[in-house]
Amino acid sequence: MRAAVIGTGLIGGSIGLALAELGHDVVGFDRDSDRLDRARKLGAVGSIAGDLQHAASGADVAFVALPVGAIADAVAQLLEGGVPLVTDVGSVKGPIVAEVARRCPAHASRFIGGHPMAGSEQEGIDGARPDLFVGAAWVLTPTPATAEDAYTTLRGLVRDLQAEVVAVTPEDHDVLVSFVSHVPQLAASTLMDVATTHEAQHRALLRLAAGGFRDMTRIAASQPTIWLDILTSNRDAILGALDSYLAGLQNARAIVASGDREALEALLDRARAARRNLPVGISMTTKLVELRIPVPDRPGVLAEVTTLAGRLGVNVADVEIAHSKEGGAGVLVLIVAADEAGAFEAGLHQLGYHTGRTDIA
Repeated sequence: MRAAVIGTGLIGGSIGLALAELGHDVVGFDRDSDRLDRARKLGAVGSIAGDLQHAASGADVAFVALPVGAIADAVAQLLEGGVPLVTDVGSVKGPIVAEVARRCPAHASRFIGGHPMAGSEQEGIDGARPDLFVGAAWVLTPTPATAEDAYTTLRGLVRDLQAEVVAVTPEDHDVLVSFVSHVPQLAASTLMDVATTHEAQHRALLRLAAGGFRDMTRIAASQPTIWLDILTSNRDAILGALDSYLAGLQNARAIVASGDREALEALLDRARAARRNLPVGISMTTKLVELRIPVPDRPGVLAEVTTLAGRLGVNVADVEIAHSKEGGAGVLVLIVAADEAGAFEAGLHQLGYHTGRTDIA
């Protein structure tokens, strides 16, 4: 395939390197000509486009790796330029998906919002590496308007990069990342700011800073310019998450103030158990199940089923769509972990789908 990578920083550069390793033809565009030239020297792009129209010409897919505030405009230009499949890597999805639908109603079915949950201590193109996404979650946000062939193609490409595909709605994505990414950034930055408020104590603080403080405030070193668009674009979800966090801190304060050791131990135990249960990467079991789901031939079916899987935390190992020759219906074939199939089937039945199940040796 010919892939256009728009924005050749850490994420865009890593996508380009990974696609190039797989044998795809990668063309790059970046408004920073020095960075774009560096990306070519590192092998992240094979050729350089002078503008978005040039990048769109002949491309089978485009990955937009720009700051959140610039994504919708670039996506619209690429769709109007004829790219059959466009995705992005921004950490806010709802406003971008809505803006693309507003600007390009005739082409919005070919845009699928994306967000690879991966990063590096090293910033920019020099931190890019082809294995950045191995084992990482890569969120896709199909909507009822999404073209099923576009989603299937993109999902295959992401899995080729060895990332775990998680499908959720754009709105659910923004709520989820407000808790796991955006509020932690604000919490780390605020804690660092509060801890260093008194200049006279600053040097002593740095000498006394232990591992826990360093770990919690590590992300406070992130580039502020990247976060400005993110934190303002996802304002409503972040405010809700901040309110929950503040309520939790007030509860913790009340427990500490009361000297209630049992309540304090219960809080610490709950947090410890939850932290230990966090997934550490793809852990697909060896026992798999094939689910065959008869589906009507209508827009939104694939998005509905895959977003249910994402909401339930079901890892879909493979997906296939078998269309009926007579039209009007088809069969969606999904391969999932056996120990996750029961809850997934129950959710599908609640949505009105019937399922057939076959164990895979």
